[in-house]
Amino acid sequence: MMKKNVCMFVWNHFTNDARVLRECTTLSEKGYKVDLICIHDPNDKNMKYVEKRNENFNVYRVRRYPLVVSTLQYCMKNKLAGGAALVLWLFLAYFFPLIILPLTLLGGLVLKTKLKTGFLRGSIILRMILRGRMKKYDIYHSNDLNTLPQGYICAKWRLMRKPLIYDSHEVQTSRTGYDSSIYGKMEQFFIKRMDSMIVENHTRAKYNEVLYGFYPNVVHNYPFIEKEVKTDEVDLHEILQLPSDEKILLYQGGIQAGRGLEKLIKAVPKFNEGTLVFIGDGRIKPELVNMVNKMNLHEKVKFLPKVPLSELPKYTKNAYLGFQVLNNTNYNHYSASSNKLFEYMMAGVPVVACDFPEIKRVVEGEETGICIDSHKPDQIAEAVNKLLGNNVLRNRLSENSIKASELFNWEKEKELFINVYAKVS
Repeated sequence: MMKKNVCMFVWNHFTNDARVLRECTTLSEKGYKVDLICIHDPNDKNMKYVEKRNENFNVYRVRRYPLVVSTLQYCMKNKLAGGAALVLWLFLAYFFPLIILPLTLLGGLVLKTKLKTGFLRGSIILRMILRGRMKKYDIYHSNDLNTLPQGYICAKWRLMRKPLIYDSHEVQTSRTGYDSSIYGKMEQFFIKRMDSMIVENHTRAKYNEVLYGFYPNVVHNYPFIEKEVKTDEVDLHEILQLPSDEKILLYQGGIQAGRGLEKLIKAVPKFNEGTLVFIGDGRIKPELVNMVNKMNLHEKVKFLPKVPLSELPKYTKNAYLGFQVLNNTNYNHYSASSNKLFEYMMAGVPVVACDFPEIKRVVEGEETGICIDSHKPDQIAEAVNKLLGNNVLRNRLSENSIKASELFNWEKEKELFINVYAKVS
């Protein structure tokens, strides 16, 4: 049977999206022709608009800014281009004032008011839709609510409607930055018009059933099996100029609000030994750096920028233990399975983790770490010191982690994902 052409949308640059990478790779290996549509980063000079990942998997990035905005930005940086643009504008304004002057005024108002964000996002959505209609696709796949309108318009606004899969990586009605009720109303509208839905775990599937009356497909966010990861490929001690016997206490992932990172830093003075290392970037990183400096902890807390997904396991292997200390600020955090939890597991790194249902089920069920109340720095420190002071316990949890990785990996989980496609094909 000839495999289908798939158009997938994701609202990011597709540089560190592990789940989307796994899904696209799996589909391409099964013979599906996959085009992933994402967003270009104008600040990354090495980022390509088009990438061919393999014979069946292509990445297309749409411009972040409309051409006119990109041109204006370029002109502002380049004096020669800016001068030429000014001459052209004066020429057009002189001969066509009734057209050029109102458009200039309108553009200025949009770019200097709250309308700017909506205008720029709307233009990205439009470019995604246009890209999604440039080719004949058999199946459309929207990752998260912010690409569901694109998928819906491409799949359903046509004479011959196409199947639409909604892959919800988060709880859209209760997550950081999604406080407005409009998001719940949007999801309720579109969810009645898609053909299949995927969520990350059964806690979220039950939540969805209460909200919308049906139980979606569950595909866990498990990582690829790491078969060959050598500790000497990346030496974090050397990079951070730490003694070779210093214990690295690792947090890897987004530096974002609600992830318990402030509590983690507050716990540092109570650690009996070790250096806390953050690998990642995010909105609150400057705040955490300032917090570390104010507490005079710069010798005990180190920051590194995010690294490519393919390289991350080499860093993770250096850790004595890892952290996943989400705070219960919304249902999205409370119900998370957490990709980094399984990344630690693959590397044989025990965890100090929050006691939320999906995370606790794995950590305590497989004995791969210690669960604590992540809102309390004292409990974080107590768990850390327990592992620091008991190498036998730490090594046992490490061995359990490696064993558990044979259960929680994408090689097993991907069959559930392929079955979702088989049902809509």
